Amino acid sequence: MRILFVLAIVLVAAPLFAAGGGGAPKDKTMPGAATPDSRYTDGVQRAKAQQWSEAEVAFRDATMQRPKFPEAWNGLGHALKMQGKYGEALKAYDEALRQRPDYPEAIEYLGEAYVGMGRPDDARTQLARLKPLDGKLADRLERTIAAGKPDPTW
Repeated sequence: MRILFVLAIVLVAAPLFAAGGGGAPKDKTMPGAATPDSRYTDGVQRAKAQQWSEAEVAFRDATMQRPKFPEAWNGLGHALKMQGKYGEALKAYDEALRQRPDYPEAIEYLGEAYVGMGRPDDARTQLARLKPLDGKLADRLERTIAAGKPDPTW
């Protein structure tokens, strides 16, 4: 009788396991689940649409899933800066630059954050650091410093 009971359970449960309805997944990412890369991409798209709070959430998700992701830290800093959250933005840029010290975009955005905070001398320090790395970004930061405020479309 026990053999028939066990056999019945196996016959009923087997299709569930074969269809993926039971057992543990082979990896930690479920199909369709957000990955650090997909959250970063979402953040970039939200930033392009100037949806700053949504971009912040996406970039924050990416950094939480993959802490060593300087591009996501830079994106997070940019989204925060564009919302006027300068203190948090500085922390995000610091992390991006800790991971990649000569990251031109992070240096430029950090300089813009300093301009937004009314700290032009700190912005000029970043400009000097940026000039040998990327002339185009250095020109943009120089214009931002001269204007005395970050361009809201960048």
